Amino acid sequence: MKKDVLVSISGLQYEVDKDEPIEVISVGQYYNKNGKHYICYDEILEESDGVTSCTVKAAPGQIDIIKKGANNVHMVFETGKKNTTYYNTPYGDLQIGVYTAKIQVNEEEDKLSLQINYGLDINYAFVADCQIQMKITSRKQ
Repeated sequence: MKKDVLVSISGLQYEVDKDEPIEVISVGQYYNKNGKHYICYDEILEESDGVTSCTVKAAPGQIDIIKKGANNVHMVFETGKKNTTYYNTPYGDLQIGVYTAKIQVNEEEDKLSLQINYGLDINYAFVADCQIQMKITSRKQ
């Protein structure tokens, strides 16, 4: 069963933002399949007039963030592991690594919360400790 949802995403880079998170709110779709949570939504990029389709897949111990469109990436977050991938942007490709320190998933009726704490490196150089918080809530009809 698919549900219309509001998706609130807050991101923070501790060494860069100094407790000033970037927050995006979007409408999207939620469904649960084979015990995994799927959240699908679009990101609109103001500076390039592009749209990126995003899918978040949350399973026990692992969260995948897949972006296709103006930006392309498939980031895999697994507690205690480092995963690398390429982040394709309109300005060029970056090799990124994410070392996941913590994943937290909280389920309530009509609400799902995800939190990821991770270290980020770009081209093998450490950039920042980061946190992503997602809140997915059912849209009232």
